[in-house]
Amino acid sequence: MIRAGMTRTGKCLFSLGATLALAACASAPMHYYTLVAPAHGAAAAASTPNRSPLPFELLPVSVPAQVDQPQLVVREGGQGVALLDGERWIAPLGDEVRSALSADLARELHSPDVSGLAGGDKPVLRIKLDVRRFDSQPGSYALIEGSWSVRVMHGEHADALACTSRVSETVGPGYDALVQGHQRAIEQLAAQIATVAYSLGSGQAAACPAP
Repeated sequence: MIRAGMTRTGKCLFSLGATLALAACASAPMHYYTLVAPAHGAAAAASTPNRSPLPFELLPVSVPAQVDQPQLVVREGGQGVALLDGERWIAPLGDEVRSALSADLARELHSPDVSGLAGGDKPVLRIKLDVRRFDSQPGSYALIEGSWSVRVMHGEHADALACTSRVSETVGPGYDALVQGHQRAIEQLAAQIATVAYSLGSGQAAACPAP
């Protein structure tokens, strides 16, 4: 009888533990983030210099394997990192960076991304970005470092330039602020790429941005 009672008690405790575990899972919602910033308003668009449209093709973006995860990967202390299971990207990180950069370049170059579309009679920019570092430290900074190239096709002739950029944005506490910092960093990167693109597209000498 004592053994039977202990068995029933164990079953009850197991059932209670399972219920509490399910309740804990239900009370921890998943949060999803995107690197694509909200569309700029008319005032922001009006502040962009009046330049001729430059059609461009943005190739797939590579990111380091360490951060190529569904979860946000953040730094903790000096050498530690953490995968935030409840904080996730809405799409693979490489796709997120590419989508955000494409949207920012479209605004800077006054032309949509023509990747996958039939080419016209205008020179087409081919842009490639390889992200080497994608660092995230909540309440401190959001950093993007990578190598990129711009190639302008003029019929059978091509002008090209390869550069590197390192952009760091100070961020406040919280994951929303961290993601917004990365959005601003990608926006800065797009502006640097666009400056080189306009120089190459107009046949002028182009130079990489200063470190």
